[in-house]
Amino acid sequence: MKTESSIYYRCGYKYQLARDYSCATGICSDQFIETDFIRFGIDGALLIRAGYAWDGPSGPAVDTKNFMRGSLVHDALYQLMREGRLSAETYRDRADRLLQQMCRVDGMSRLRAWWVHHGVAFGGGQAADTANDKETLTAP
Repeated sequence: MKTESSIYYRCGYKYQLARDYSCATGICSDQFIETDFIRFGIDGALLIRAGYAWDGPSGPAVDTKNFMRGSLVHDALYQLMREGRLSAETYRDRADRLLQQMCRVDGMSRLRAWWVHHGVAFGGGQAADTANDKETLTAP
């Protein structure tokens, strides 16, 4: 077997999904989307495959259990936006509201979930922008 002289990687991740996760998002799409780790159906069914990496709650947020599931789904949907597979103009607000809803279902207080929604609505635009797709880095 040939030994490679470099590794190729991406920054910004701190969690990795250990098992496949699926949910109904309630967000209908005009197209079926499939990537290595994400499948998104036209009916809003989302499958995130084991091995998917995400950074958890962003910004000044605290990584609590009632934030993790929502952050996973939100990050997957935003990744599809960054990759140009979903329109941020059409789907960003729906993804932000789904995050808020999932946090509430998972036990987050109404006030904190409200702040979470307003935080991503105000400061999350760059994360959904196609210009900010994670760059592949090399070492050495």
